[in-house]
Amino acid sequence: MSETVSEIVSTDVLIVGAGPTGLYGAYYAGFRGLATVVVDVLPQAGGQVTALYPEKEIRDVAALPAIRGRDFVAALLEQAAAFTPTYLLGRQAVTLEHRDGEPVVTLDDGTVVHARAVVLTSGIGTPTPRPLGCGEEWLGTGLSYFVVDPRAHTGRDVVIVGGGDSALDWADALEPIARSVTLVHRRAAFRGHAATLERVRAGRTRIHTDTHVTALDGDLAAGRLAKVTLRSRSGDETVLAADHVIAALGFISDLGPLRDWGLELRARSVAVDRSMRTNLPRVYAAGDLTDYEGKVKLMSVGFGEVATAMNHVAVDLEPGLTLFPGHSTDGA
Repeated sequence: MSETVSEIVSTDVLIVGAGPTGLYGAYYAGFRGLATVVVDVLPQAGGQVTALYPEKEIRDVAALPAIRGRDFVAALLEQAAAFTPTYLLGRQAVTLEHRDGEPVVTLDDGTVVHARAVVLTSGIGTPTPRPLGCGEEWLGTGLSYFVVDPRAHTGRDVVIVGGGDSALDWADALEPIARSVTLVHRRAAFRGHAATLERVRAGRTRIHTDTHVTALDGDLAAGRLAKVTLRSRSGDETVLAADHVIAALGFISDLGPLRDWGLELRARSVAVDRSMRTNLPRVYAAGDLTDYEGKVKLMSVGFGEVATAMNHVAVDLEPGLTLFPGHSTDGA
């Protein structure tokens, strides 16, 4: 018996990856008159910016001296919204096949997307949070691996685990609104930005180094975490009141199902030419996922790459079009 397909979607362009490059690609596809569907395995748009540092200021985007990650993603979504792309979030692109020369992608929930072209913008791959090592049964109630809405921690006792930029950023961002913030790191030295660490040390955040979390306890059935047990390198144990644990331990990235699509791979990257074409028909790639001679993995480079890809997609789909799209100010 064949499986029932939950949904069939048809579009001009399928973008796999809703990070900054993918969101700008959604805008640019619309600018070229192409209907667009955007898929991402994460439950919200923004990729690593949203997942890892939504409160951190981004300073390497042209014409923006500094912008908070969350605001940056919101602006990209607003820009793309002019062309009403469709977002299929919290779903992973699993298989790719070609039917009559056009790509068909099946998602992990059974959705089948018929696209005239596919543009891969999935960054360094599917992110899997590094596990805390205990308390996984609390995931979704008393434990999380990234913060979607900081306001959810207002007036709460929060324990943040990690020693990198994400852990420091969240300690810095939540200290003004949480009842208490405790930062736990298994090493003595932090890897995050020195200025952020200095602010955290100067504030009221309690810091435990050479220490790890050994247990989360509370009313699991009711989803109410009550306390966290810490153990130092010397073996001393400390029990803290805690409403929530944020395990900001980073992500392990992998290309996931893309490895089986027949793409030409170079380590964890996809080989492309100067048009951003891969070795597969009507499949393009842009952003940190790509590799070519002289490649520089910067967000600004990804924006240029996805604009290049979309202009070539437009001509591939409609040969009568010109490669040069004109300027957005034309006719304004």
